[in-house]
This record gives sequence, C-alpha cells and structure tokens, in this order.
Amino acid sequence: MIASAPRSGSRYASRTRVLHWLAAVLVFSTLLAGFVLANALADYAVLLSVHKVLGTLVFVVFVIRVINRLIDRGPALPVTVGRVERVAIIGSELGMYVLLLAQPLLGWAMVSASGVPVVLGGALRLPSIAPVDAELFGLLRNGHSVVAYALVVMIAAHVSAVLLHTLALRDGMLRRMTFGRGEPLELRRRT
Repeated sequence: MIASAPRSGSRYASRTRVLHWLAAVLVFSTLLAGFVLANALADYAVLLSVHKVLGTLVFVVFVIRVINRLIDRGPALPVTVGRVERVAIIGSELGMYVLLLAQPLLGWAMVSASGVPVVLGGALRLPSIAPVDAELFGLLRNGHSVVAYALVVMIAAHVSAVLLHTLALRDGMLRRMTFGRGEPLELRRRT
C-alpha cells in the first residue's frame, strides 16, 4: 500500500486525532500500571490483569494507527520545521511506532515464557508465543523494562518538541492534533 500525499489544511483527519489521543491515554495508563505493578506487593494479580488488558488494547490501537498512517499522511509540517528537524520527526515517529508495537509483544512473550497461561480479563486465553524457559523469561522481562523506559524518554521528547513549537515558535503544531473549529490564530495571521 502506498501512502497518500500530505493532506491539505492544517489538521490531521478526525479519525487520526481520535486514534492519537486514545493511544496516548492507553499508553500512559499502561505505563503507569506497569510501573506500579513492578513495585507492588498488594493487589499484584489485579494490577497484572489490568496491565495485560491495557497492553493488548495498545497493540490493537497501534495496528489500526499504522494502517491509518499508511492511508492518511496528515498535513504538511509547518514552515518552521527545517530539513534536519523533519528527518528527526520522521525517525522519532517510526521509532515510537516500533516500540509501541514491540512492547505488548514482549510482554506477551514474557508471560508465555513464564509458563503462566496468558489470560485477558479472566476470560480470553491467548496462545503462547514463546517456549517456557526461565532464562528467556528473564531476558524478555529486562527487554520489556528497557522498552518501557525508552518509551517514557521518547514520549517526553515528543511532548517537549510539540510544546516548543506551540509556545515558542507559535506555528500551530499542537493544533494539528487537537479538536475545535477554525484555523490556528498563528496561521490566520499569515494568510
């Protein structure tokens, strides 16, 4: 499938914005549940169950996001984005997508390697995708943790870059992914 040309206008399509904010809430919730889970003594089973369901939802939403991204490339970047920054934006977006698709798979493989059945919400049993192996479980657990921290760093960089563009450069970068009517004030002044 070939990606479309950048869309006209200054905003992403409504479905892209909905998927973006749904993914943001799911990823934040899943990371939070995972960090709490790693340090929890009480309610471990409940936290693990919630974390697994959220991780599954992250995976499903990101598969849909990848398909959506191939169909709709979104609006052109603002003129304030130079060539080097454009390459950084594309690279970081690809990196974040890879991490967000890999993380749930690492979690699923980790649970599979532990020998515990992978059950979601107490009802849906997923097949094992890794052999039961204590050493493999340890490697996957470490990998799952490293990717979680890498995601936190990438998300912080993403938010920081958007805030820089929105607050300092005033180029409407955040507005591309928000809801509301009309063009951003910064773009109205230029036309």
